Amino acid sequence: MIIRRETAADVGAIRAVTAAAFARPHFREPLPDGVEPDEAPLVGKLRADEGWLPALSLVAVVDGAVVGHVVCTRGRVGAAPALGLGPVSVHPDHQRRGVGSALMHAVLGAAEALDEPLVVLLGDPAYYSRFGFRPAADHGIEPPVAEWAPHFQARPLTAHDPAVRGVFTYAAPFNEL
Repeated sequence: MIIRRETAADVGAIRAVTAAAFARPHFREPLPDGVEPDEAPLVGKLRADEGWLPALSLVAVVDGAVVGHVVCTRGRVGAAPALGLGPVSVHPDHQRRGVGSALMHAVLGAAEALDEPLVVLLGDPAYYSRFGFRPAADHGIEPPVAEWAPHFQARPLTAHDPAVRGVFTYAAPFNEL
């Protein structure tokens, strides 16, 4: 497996992987045939947004095929810059093989190398705690939707200033979900 930055040639494969990953019943009720989960077009909308950070859109490639994708986009805690992580997608045929973990480690390492201060996400605490995520409230970060609090998590990076506290704002396309 190779983890690398996304290229223009990967766009269609990323959408297909994201659609397959989020169409799974464990995420929601099964979708009718031909209906894409919201996360599939979200990645394209993020690419067109000012919060897009090309260096933080990574793919996992196995035998020349894109099998996973992760992206971080510019968000804010109050006026301070931060990153919103997601979606992270692994094709169902490659799940439970370390692809998601490899993508997470790579994107967090890339964010650290870029001197980003903080990464937040909405997800399963049992899964994301292995990457150093903790409840965002422990860091004084509030979700944009109060009901998200049990699943809203943050991971401070080296450049993080603990005095930065407040409500997190995702890149604009997340507001369309």
